[in-house]
Amino acid sequence: MQDEITEAVTIAIAPAIADAERQRALRKPPANLDAWAAYQRGLWHMGKANSEEYASAEEFFQKAIDLDPNFSGGYRRLAFAQFLGASVFQLRSLAEAQTSAEALARRAIALDASDAESRSILSQTLSYRGDNEGALAEADRALAISPNLAFAHGRKGVALVFSGRPEAGIAALRAGMRLDPLAADVPIRWIQVICGLYFCREYEAAIDEAKALIRSYPNIPNSYRWLAASLGQLGRIDEASEALTKAIVVTPTSFDMYVRNRVPWMRPEDHAHMLEGLRKAGWEGGAPSV
Repeated sequence: MQDEITEAVTIAIAPAIADAERQRALRKPPANLDAWAAYQRGLWHMGKANSEEYASAEEFFQKAIDLDPNFSGGYRRLAFAQFLGASVFQLRSLAEAQTSAEALARRAIALDASDAESRSILSQTLSYRGDNEGALAEADRALAISPNLAFAHGRKGVALVFSGRPEAGIAALRAGMRLDPLAADVPIRWIQVICGLYFCREYEAAIDEAKALIRSYPNIPNSYRWLAASLGQLGRIDEASEALTKAIVVTPTSFDMYVRNRVPWMRPEDHAHMLEGLRKAGWEGGAPSV
């Protein structure tokens, strides 16, 4: 019962406090920001979930590091922003982001080994270079330090979804979203839930979630790709074709990275499953390169 009360209090209070901190930081002129305020400004920009805002987020996280080189938060969130900026919006090459983000995450841990969020970021970087077991180990370390950390539940969910355990991954991702529904990375967790549903062959549920995500965040290209593949699997060709066109037009480089190539964190069988849906949606591309 004590654990349930603790979780209930966390769900009720933590998101509100985080949002209040971000709003307080937004009221300060950029020239007057301290490291904590710059960090909060970065989180606010990330929450807007488009390429321009992600670029701004990186600038504010770097400013936090410049203002206080011993503040682990600046390193860990710059790592996260760099990797998602590359994987979602192609702000830099994926290889560059993987190397830089892992180094930043390890620097954050070196500054504070008990920082559960930094360990969660390291979990993310390991997962996205295909080391899902290493990612799960770091996520579990983070949860041992802070059992109600929404971010750690989300990172564990990512590693599970892309290591062939999508049901467990969806549960972990939803737990993270429930614990902090206002988190800056909620749109990305939402996409990963959709991935998990697709891998579970729950195409109707994936369609519903993708449409809801698009209504809230229309500039995230990956949602259109999963919508097209899910509609294709159900034979809803007209809708699938429209979603496929948007998936390609919104960000052609994203489509190339995920479809014409295979990203390191996606298993070959899951990638083949995605391509199957896209071909049913009308995509006529050839075999991808690995």
